[in-house]
Order: sequence, then structure tokens, then C-alpha cells
Amino acid sequence: MRKIIASVDIGSDFIKLVVGEFVRGKLNILGVSSVPSVGVKRGKVVDGNALLPKLQEVFLKCEDMIGLKISKVVLSLPSDGVEFFFQEGSSTITNSEHIVKEIDVLHAMQASTYNKIEHSREIVSIKPTSFLIDEERTVKNPIGLEATKITVKSLVITVPRENAAYFVKCLEKIGVEVIDFSLSTIGDFYELSTPMMKEVVGAIINIGYHTTTVSIFNKGLLTNTDTIKVGAYHIEKDYAYLFGVTKNDAKIIKNELASSHKRGTSASVKQDFTTIDGNTITINEYEASEVCSSRIAEILKLAKKQINLLTKKEIHYIMITGGVSEMANFNILVEEVFGHNAKIGSIKELGVRSNIYSAVVGLLKYYDEKTKLSQVEFSIFNEEETEELSNVSKKISFGENSILGKLFGYFFDN
Repeated sequence: MRKIIASVDIGSDFIKLVVGEFVRGKLNILGVSSVPSVGVKRGKVVDGNALLPKLQEVFLKCEDMIGLKISKVVLSLPSDGVEFFFQEGSSTITNSEHIVKEIDVLHAMQASTYNKIEHSREIVSIKPTSFLIDEERTVKNPIGLEATKITVKSLVITVPRENAAYFVKCLEKIGVEVIDFSLSTIGDFYELSTPMMKEVVGAIINIGYHTTTVSIFNKGLLTNTDTIKVGAYHIEKDYAYLFGVTKNDAKIIKNELASSHKRGTSASVKQDFTTIDGNTITINEYEASEVCSSRIAEILKLAKKQINLLTKKEIHYIMITGGVSEMANFNILVEEVFGHNAKIGSIKELGVRSNIYSAVVGLLKYYDEKTKLSQVEFSIFNEEETEELSNVSKKISFGENSILGKLFGYFFDN
């Protein structure tokens, strides 16, 4: 069976949808689409009626690319209201050989959360941090060992149930089933991480449209995260206030005139705009970049401060992603704030070479790992649809239970 997975990120600025296939461990992008978002603010649905047409649009665009209807997705969630806690659970080994198998670990992890999660909370990840064999020997990986009982200590991550509920409901209305979900910052890590990042403590900063997320990872394990309520939107807000232009023109100034740093910008490159009062104003590249640079520097300094608040451990890397990180001269500003300790993320896959896709592409890899570890074969398309997809490709020449996936999230990734 071909392994094809889809993931969606419903952001405040854009909705992103990606379909990818895993072939011998490598991700190939089959389809990608994005449309401007409406009805979402700071990671929450504020107008479902406005959002639905945009969801339909982003799915139709991607479906036109691959020639099949996409009816199952992994959903990216914001980190608002996230909580972390440790729990223990045990399982008795009942098979005749008394050899620990994946199902025994699953039972122990289920026991670690049974009747321990408030109804208002939703599990987004359970990560085993240690295993105890027969209450006397601690091991990193118990599978294949002889035992009569295993005990697992897990880090459980939950979010308010409403964080997922409104998005799930909107997707269901357009005929799309959410097979699983996780935090967008986890997707960022899966897409941007290197072997070194999986062995040390570091931070990932994602500068979004309304907010900026700062997350701490310890050997690939998300241990803390927080949201700063400032993002790319506030650059546009600065333009609207300082120059008296409309929101749409403020966005044009940011996207067409501004750089993240004044270095190399010119006062001779300029555009005329009509203010809200009906007057004409001329804005040049240097002026636009000066405003933009000031706001982004503020965001980066706030993120730097937040890293120090989230952990006292030595930070070995800082990775920055999000749409703002694609702006010209962003690397200059990053070096001024962080020195050489920070790098700008870079997506590896062809067809999605923009950091606005880092979370949604990373969630494909996240879910692929989960299905491997739980030894479940999964594809969003059945065999008949997969055959049809193959035929379409030639012409143009070029399930699983959600809790099962959650219980194996990040499992044995060290």
C-alpha cells in the first residue's frame, strides 16, 4: 500500500494544505495549496461561516492537483492553553513468552492517562520518558525484553478541547475527517530538526501572523512553550497607523516594499498610496523597512527573553521559522539580536520551499513516525483511489484510531 498523508494548518493569515507520500522513508510532496484565511484570529475560529468557503477553496485547489478528493487530514493546532504533566502507568505481560511487545507498551501508556485527563482537555501527545521492568530495572526501550510487568513514566501534553473542536467541526461540515492532530510547534520540529537538535536542548521560534510561538525541546521532546501576542499583523498595523493607509495597503507595503533590515534598501524605490483621508502619500523602501525592522526586532527580543523564562538549561540551538523569516535581510536582524546562536529554518522538500509550510509539512513526518511505531499501515486513500492516483500521475507525466497515534507520539525517537 502506498503511504499518503494529508495535513492542514488553519492559520490567521493563510490556510495551508499539503499531501505527501512516503517512499522508502523519504517524503515526496504530491499536492500543496494555500489561500488567505478568514474567520480565524489568534488560533481560534471567530466566524465559522466565513471560514467554510475558504476551507472548501483550499481543498479544491489541492484536489485539482492530485485528481482525488481529500477526505482525511492531520490537523495542526495552536499552543494556547497547553499543559504538561508526568504520569505513570503499568501493564502485565500476558503472552506465553513474557516478551514485551508494542501492545504491552500501548496498554501501559493508556493506563498512565486513564481517568486522569479532565473532560475539558484534549491529549495532543504522550511521550514515554522512562520504562521500569519488573519494578527493578530502568531501560530506554523495553520492546523485546523478557518481563512480567512494565511501568512507563510519560510526559503528557494537553490543550483545551475547544482548541480542536471548532476546527474539527468546520472540517466535518465540508466532508473532511480529522484522523489526528498535534501542536504546530511539534510539526516545526519534525520539519526543521537535525540529528544534533535531537540530542540537545534548544528553542524553536515561529513568528506567525497574530502571535509568535516560542518552544523548548529537550532531545526532541517538547518540554515547554508559550505564545507572545505579537506577530506579522502588527507590522501591518504599524503601517496603517503611521501612514494612515488601509489594512490592504499596509499589507502591500509589508509584502512589496519592506525588508527586515534597512541595510541595502533605497529611498528611490517607492510607491504611492491613498490614505484613509483621501490624500496621496509616497512611501519608499527605506521608510517601510525602518518600520518593519523595528517591529521584528521587538518580536525577536521578546522571544529571546521568553526562552530564558521557559528554561534554565543551556540552549544549544535557536531555530526561527514562520512567514516573516522569508523576508529579505531577515538573517541580518537575527544576527544582531541573537549573534551566531540562531538560524533561519529551511524546508527540505521540493514544492513547499517556504517557511509558512514548516508546521504542516512536519506533521506529515510526525504522523508517519507514529504509524510506523504502532505498526499500522495507513493512507488517506484506499487501494482503488491509489490506483486512480497512479493513473493520473502517468497521464500528466511527471483510519487509524486517533488515540493510538497519540499514544505513540514521539515514541522512541531518541
